[in-house]
Formats: sequence, structure tokens, C-alpha cells
Amino acid sequence: MEQQRTAPGDDSLAAEAQATLVAAGEKWTPMRASVYLALRTAPKPASAYDIAEAVSQREARRVPANSVYRILDLFVANNLARRVESANAYVANAHPAHRHDCMFLICDTCGRVTHIDDDRVGSLIRKAAIADGFHADRPVIELHGRCRDCAAPTG
Repeated sequence: MEQQRTAPGDDSLAAEAQATLVAAGEKWTPMRASVYLALRTAPKPASAYDIAEAVSQREARRVPANSVYRILDLFVANNLARRVESANAYVANAHPAHRHDCMFLICDTCGRVTHIDDDRVGSLIRKAAIADGFHADRPVIELHGRCRDCAAPTG
């Protein structure tokens, strides 16, 4: 999944996120909807502070980052968002109904983050962990480098 860059009027992903959260027994509140909109329209992985600022500007009222953190934790727990660990930032999950291990390609030049859904890789890592007696609760793999656009020769 590449970071979502959908227009505010595109509700298909928001509707799927809302349905996923409600199916989990949670409420889809106006504040959660606002945080989700800010997350899915962010041009790059967003911190809780980035999202709080975006929601504050959109709603013309101050939204504290600690409230956003709680909502983001809920989103991550329910597969609506993914946390980019090395950046302490979040991206919307384009497929909330499907669970996959987090595997990110992170461009250190432009900040673009692409999520790779490859269950073969996740399975290999989980098997290696189990063979060592380790139970992986939340595997996250992050590869830093340059994306196709930034790595392309110029000139």
C-alpha cells in the first residue's frame, strides 16, 4: 500500500474503514472520521502532531495530539492504519479487511512509503522466529533507500 492520496470526497476507503471499526464493536465518531480523513489524505506518513494540526485547521479548533494518538492506536489495533516505526508516523491501510505483516519501503529522499503485501516473506520471517522459540506479535520490516523516482538518473 502506498500512502493514500485520495480526495476528501472519495469515501470508499473511509466507508470500508468505518465498517471494519463498527464490526469490531467500536464507534465511528466524528472525531475518528476527521482523524481518518487527515491520515488518508496526508501526502506522506503523518505523525500524531501532523494529524492534530490538519484536523485543527479543518475544524477551526485545537485538537490535542494525545487524543489523536489514542485514535491512531485504535486504528492500528483494528488494521485501519499502519505505524511506520522508524518515522513514528502512520499511514492509512488501503486494505483494512486483510491482515498482513508490515513491510515498508521508505524513500529517504522524498519520504514516500510503500507497503508491500507479500505473505511469503512474512511467513518466512515468522517461521524463522518460531524456530528460535520467539513469538512475533507484530512483525514490522522497514527498508530504507531511494524510491524509483529518486533513484532514477537525472539529466
